[in-house]
Amino acid sequence: MKHIFKQGDSTKPTLLLLHGTGGTEEDLVPLANLIAPENSYLSVRGNVSENGMPRFFKRLAEGVFDEKDLVERTKELNDFITDASKKYGFDRDNVIAIGYSNGANIAGSLLLHDSNSLRAAILHHPMVPIRGLTSDLTNTPIFIGAGENDPICSSEETVELKNILTEAGADVTVHWERMGHQLTKQEVEEAARWYNSKF
Repeated sequence: MKHIFKQGDSTKPTLLLLHGTGGTEEDLVPLANLIAPENSYLSVRGNVSENGMPRFFKRLAEGVFDEKDLVERTKELNDFITDASKKYGFDRDNVIAIGYSNGANIAGSLLLHDSNSLRAAILHHPMVPIRGLTSDLTNTPIFIGAGENDPICSSEETVELKNILTEAGADVTVHWERMGHQLTKQEVEEAARWYNSKF
């Protein structure tokens, strides 16, 4: 998978950066620099193209995911992180995802498919990636940034995702904004405060 790796302090978690639809591996680097500037990061470009826009998995329509492809792409990403940890020498058990929109959705899918895939996650404007999976996320810290008036991800969907993750044992914090699906500096700053309180 096309990616950027930047070596940082190897005693700190490695950040896995996952862009939104139409983004690239460059998009979330400013978030890494704001949230945890001393950390290493692995920033990945999605392998799926939707009308020329990179994504991490296919969808059938707006808000309707191709679940078969989601499952396959989640495994592909999980395996890629493992391979990258060997190539770059970072601790596979100390990876924290930072995802926005489509990237947040596949990060959520990683958590639900494999409870050992991520140590923690910062999910900006995620949807429920898949339903009906049981995962043991006991004490896994998760930050969700959401929009009360998000036209793509309804507040009801955010609450449902929080409940799914909480029932799996995760320690979930939800931060609400009123800027639609937009990722704001204020939301990222809140994620940075959350990160510093946990790590």
